[in-house]
Amino acid sequence: MADSHAAAHHEPKHPYHLVDPSPWPFVGALSGGVFATGMVMFMHYGSVPLLVIGLLMIIATMFGWWRSVLKEAHSGYHNPVVSIGLRYGMVLFIASEVMFFAAFFWAFFHASLYPTEAIGGVWPPPGVEVFSAFDVPLLNTLVLLLSGCTVTWAHHALLEGNRKGLIQGLTCTVVLGVFFSMLQALEYYEATFAFDGGIYSSTFYMATGFHGFHVIVGTIFLAVCLFRAMKGHFTPQQHFGFEAAAWYWHFVDVVWLFLYIFVYWYFG
Repeated sequence: MADSHAAAHHEPKHPYHLVDPSPWPFVGALSGGVFATGMVMFMHYGSVPLLVIGLLMIIATMFGWWRSVLKEAHSGYHNPVVSIGLRYGMVLFIASEVMFFAAFFWAFFHASLYPTEAIGGVWPPPGVEVFSAFDVPLLNTLVLLLSGCTVTWAHHALLEGNRKGLIQGLTCTVVLGVFFSMLQALEYYEATFAFDGGIYSSTFYMATGFHGFHVIVGTIFLAVCLFRAMKGHFTPQQHFGFEAAAWYWHFVDVVWLFLYIFVYWYFG
């Protein structure tokens, strides 16, 4: 009787999961500080070691922290209420990323719609040889659109319990993501303007480069999901990790469409 009373006393009266004390928030903050200091040392003095140490610390933090989250999920702590909170968190994260790109597009539109005399009064500025919208950019657009189809294929296969289709769809998506990054690297290599070549090159590289970074992050995100799919971690009922990666990838696709239409084609 006493045991049942004690169990009832300690049973939580809410559906939320209160995580155990974790070192990862402190380690993450420390890693970010080391990385930021390393960036300053690199940009001012060309020193690399602290930058590399900070980057490795951040990678270790992400691996350890997300591993803890996966353990919570497989232990049954991610009930429907907790899953809703995770989904809200991912939605807000993507919304914050939208604000980043809104700022970059704002800078590009301000310079292109109202070119000042300082840049020649026209857009693109005189002497700037822009990329053809129907060359590598068009191929990259087709690659990303196809990758959006393959990740949707993988999602539907997962919902139907088709593990083979899930793995095949994710494999195709990861390969297409790597292919996109390779094409963008080729495009940058062949560019006739440098990052510090003026307002056009600055806004171009900032917008497309930041998007390229997101493609790399999304590719790694999906590669981890592929590894987990091979291990059998996902089920039709519980697969938020993959769902979050798919949301992120579709966001990357949509941003690229805006970049292609306005940066490469309309104002190119």
